Amino acid sequence: MTSLTPPPLPAAVLWDMDGTLVDTEPYWMESEVELVHSFGGEWSHDDGLLLVGQGLWNSAAILRSRGVELDPDEIVQWLTNRVQERLDADGVPWRPGARELLRALRERGIRTALVTMSVRRMAEQIVAQIPFDAFDVIVSGDEVTEPKPHPEPYLRAAGLLGIDVSSAVAIEDSLVGLASAVASGAVALGVPHIVPLPESDEHTLWPSLEGKTVDDIVALAGGRAAVR
Repeated sequence: MTSLTPPPLPAAVLWDMDGTLVDTEPYWMESEVELVHSFGGEWSHDDGLLLVGQGLWNSAAILRSRGVELDPDEIVQWLTNRVQERLDADGVPWRPGARELLRALRERGIRTALVTMSVRRMAEQIVAQIPFDAFDVIVSGDEVTEPKPHPEPYLRAAGLLGIDVSSAVAIEDSLVGLASAVASGAVALGVPHIVPLPESDEHTLWPSLEGKTVDDIVALAGGRAAVR
């Protein structure tokens, strides 16, 4: 009888944060409305959708074009402060199945990175609320030269982990984030939340992480290996 060799584990799983690990996009969108209105401007839900997944300094440029008379750094700090205040007041809103899958990956010995366009202090605030050692590295928006959709954030994470990014799975919820993951060469997984994601041969879509297992991630990474 021939024994079947189990498929190899991915070298790492690289996680987006806002909208993928945690449901903070509504906090960001409410803060954007508050900021624009404070300068007498108008900001709709559709306007907010344009910023989902964007680097904060890119978002700041758009907000400045809509009448926010602050420097980009001041905008980033103001928005981050407001979202962090909401996290302190209301707690961290986790996305369905995300913490459970993250814990299962860690228990299987799979390395993980958090790759977020939020600044490090906010990423660390959220990671501190996870009751296990969740990430080997964090890459934040204030630590990269080129934000998503550029591949730099995911390539930086792979470099810090010392892995080939093509052997990693990247989980994202936005078009901008998926573009970054695909461009980096990672196995790209989209889990739509605020913004619908299109079907594509370049990435896989799951409706939710709820009920997903390490074996599902392994199969996804193995599918990439099979077509090389």
